[in-house]
Amino acid sequence: MVRRSSHAARPAYSRSDNAPAAGAKKQKKKWSKGKVKDKAQHAVLLDKATSEKLYKDVQSYRLVTVAVLVDRMKVNGSLARQCLNDLEEKGLIKPVVSHSKMKIYTRAVGGS
Repeated sequence: MVRRSSHAARPAYSRSDNAPAAGAKKQKKKWSKGKVKDKAQHAVLLDKATSEKLYKDVQSYRLVTVAVLVDRMKVNGSLARQCLNDLEEKGLIKPVVSHSKMKIYTRAVGGS
């Protein structure tokens, strides 16, 4: 008895013939990039206008931190830290909390 394989009875198809019969392939899911935050353009040098605004406005702030100066004066963090040290030396602000990670100041005159 001679066995014939089932492959011999089937006609041979090339890949191009078989592709349309398979149907459309499923599209891969496209993941969103999430919310994109705008890059902040903060000053790295203290110009004359910003310096005058700093010395004038800081005296009215009840709470003075690096984040407050970055937010209101649009300067970067390292410049804000230098400004805080300068303001403390000149006596315009006084320290409330002086920790290595976070320094909190308040106005020197008229504050309670």
